[in-house]
Amino acid sequence: MHQVAPDGEYELAGIFLTHAHMGHYTGLMHFGREAAGTVNIPVFAMPRMKKFLSTNGPWNQLIKLNNITINALSDNHPVKLNQRLKVTPLLVPHRDEYSETVGFLIDGSNRKVLFIPDIDKWSKWNRDIVNEIKRVDYAFLDATFFAGGELPGRDMSEVPHPFVKESIKLFSQLSKMDRQKIHFIHFIHFNHSNPLLQDNSRAQQIVFSEGYRIAKAGLRLSL
Repeated sequence: MHQVAPDGEYELAGIFLTHAHMGHYTGLMHFGREAAGTVNIPVFAMPRMKKFLSTNGPWNQLIKLNNITINALSDNHPVKLNQRLKVTPLLVPHRDEYSETVGFLIDGSNRKVLFIPDIDKWSKWNRDIVNEIKRVDYAFLDATFFAGGELPGRDMSEVPHPFVKESIKLFSQLSKMDRQKIHFIHFIHFNHSNPLLQDNSRAQQIVFSEGYRIAKAGLRLSL
């Protein structure tokens, strides 16, 4: 494994990519010889994502120099990492200009996690998100925007993430226990316009009062 934190507390064993939008894969640049100069970091990617990295610079240089090794993923086919952990990619609808988009179902020894950081409206998915939440112990979900109108002068239908307000309404049918599984993702995918970024904001009060959580960097969960 590869040390990625100066205090040596964390080690990087591999990376699962969701898609080829800025911020979701460009961190790979830091593995190159200009930076960390890593050796054969396993990178798991769907077919179009794999082709994108293999045929475009500077990403293909990471492969040629063995900074990373691409491992192919397939929709709904689990990857067994060890005796305790497996990861299953799930195709989700999104703006797929350069690659597919996936979320992940993560199975641990005792608990399951649903990780969907980037998706269009829930109604476009061929899975029922409410039922998917019921099947897991934790759900980390897209919370890019809290509500409409956050991007003045732009057509928000061009970036059709599920608004947190829409998700709250949809998930209101869930039990209190199931709602407590849901973590709106703070450290990956809040747009800077999202009022959930502001501590003690009205938006945060709404989320917490309805029994949901906000996932922040440093959160640790036992699987």
